[in-house]
Parts: sequence; structure tokens; C-alpha cells
Amino acid sequence: MTGPGSRTFAAILAGAGLLVPTAPAAGAAESAYTPLVLEKCDAVTPPAMAEQGAVFRCKGYGGMAVRVAEGDLRMFVSYGNRARDQTAARQTLPMFNTTGETLEWRVEDGKPFATILRYHWDSDGLSKGSTLVVTKLGETDACHVAYVRAEANPDANRLAREIADKDARRFSCERDRPRTYGPGGQPVD
Repeated sequence: MTGPGSRTFAAILAGAGLLVPTAPAAGAAESAYTPLVLEKCDAVTPPAMAEQGAVFRCKGYGGMAVRVAEGDLRMFVSYGNRARDQTAARQTLPMFNTTGETLEWRVEDGKPFATILRYHWDSDGLSKGSTLVVTKLGETDACHVAYVRAEANPDANRLAREIADKDARRFSCERDRPRTYGPGGQPVD
């Protein structure tokens, strides 16, 4: 129902603080998603690495470069023009792993400050699972902030977003160590 009466009713509710704005507040973090399908990325493996693994260059949020390297059955993901030089380029999970095909970007005021990427892992056939990796996107570096074990944790995505929003910007790639959160969402280290 629209009309003068409905606008008056809305004004009364707003004045009483009972209407919640539907648009995000300025400066509020939001999620954006880009595909991370290696078959659709550019293969840029240097000839010297061809026997050891593969390297792909993919497009991320706002055209940001995403570099995915595979070596020893593990994936390494880094971001931006200096992707090869970042801490994230040397970080992965200890178990054999592959990346998921959707990259979640945490964005504030149109600028990405963190990513969340699901890694599927296999511990020599003994156990399998998935972990959400929260990565800081800094001005000069990118590195892992947290590992959220996703199996048996229905709130893993929400927890990863909270960690990204709370910790990613203040995390020091040189000084801080990533934390691991178990299936129940509690830190395990």
C-alpha cells in the first residue's frame, strides 16, 4: 500500500527508530564473489617450473590479479601485481589440497581488504575436509590471517567473515601468526 498515509506511518516508525535501513551503512563491509576456475584462467607457468607444478593468472574483484600456483599437490594463492613476492605466495595448508571455485572478497567502500577461499584437503587418504582461508589484502603484502575448519561447522562462512572484518586490516604479515579455528568455531592454537 502506498500513498500519503503509508508515508506518514513510515515517518512515525522511522522517528521512533523502528525502521532498519535496507542499504548498507557507509563503510560497512560487504561480500563480492568472483569465480576461481583454473581452466578459465591464463596458464603462465614458467618453463623452469613446468615439471614441478603449474601457475595460473586469474581475474579477481575489480580486475585485481589472482595468482594460483600448484606445487607438491598443494595450492598457493596470492593477489595483485606483486603476487609472486607476497607472503601469501608461500602459504598453503600442510595437507594435499585444492581450491574451491568461488572467491569471496570482503569489500569496504569499493576496496577489497580480505578474501575468503575454501580449500578442500586430503590427509593421505586418512581424512578429508575443507578449510576456509582468510587472507589479508594489504597495500604492500598479502598473507593468511586465519584458517576456519568448515566440516561440522554450519557457521564457518559467517565466522570467516567476522574474522576478516575484525582482524584482516590490523594483521601484520611480518609479526602475526595465522590462527586456526576448529569445527566448533573455537581457536585451537
